Parts: sequence; structure tokens; C-alpha cells
Amino acid sequence: RVLRPGGRLVVLEFAVPRFPPLRALYLFYFLRLLPWIGRLLSHRGSAYTYLPESVLSFPQRQGFLDRMAAAGFTDLAWEDLSGGIVCLYSGRTHP
Repeated sequence: RVLRPGGRLVVLEFAVPRFPPLRALYLFYFLRLLPWIGRLLSHRGSAYTYLPESVLSFPQRQGFLDRMAAAGFTDLAWEDLSGGIVCLYSGRTHP
């Protein structure tokens, strides 16, 4: 995609919750239950292990903002949504 000068980029991405009890439940579900349910229902377990692997390898919060800054974005911000299960990132291109 291409943004015009001063354009705004908004990214909604899965994230790992920071609150320890929610993080533990989330990781148990995401890494253990989701792949098991996926194999049981679809017989294609690999499809249900890809998403957790992808989310865990994605740079979290400030790490993603650092990459956006390195790409030239300004006015950077992130906001946890749904208890930190998803994160909203935003930034602007130079005018």
C-alpha cells in the first residue's frame, strides 16, 4: 500500500496480553487448546499452529513502533484492546 504525504497508517494486530494471569490463560489457550481443537475439527492442525507462531514472532507494542519509526513514521502510538489480546498501532508519514 502507498500512503500520501502526511497520511495515517493504522494497524490492528493480535498481541500477547501483558497482565500475567490473562497472559497465562491466553498462552495456554493459544498454544495448547486452539491447535488441539483445530486438529479435532478440521484434521489440519498446521493451520491452527500457524497463527500462534505468527503472533508470538510479531514485534510487540514498542517493538513494532520502533520498526515504524525506522521506516520514517511519526506521531506513533499503540493501544491495547480487549485486554491486550489485540493492539492498535498508528502513525503518520512525513508531510
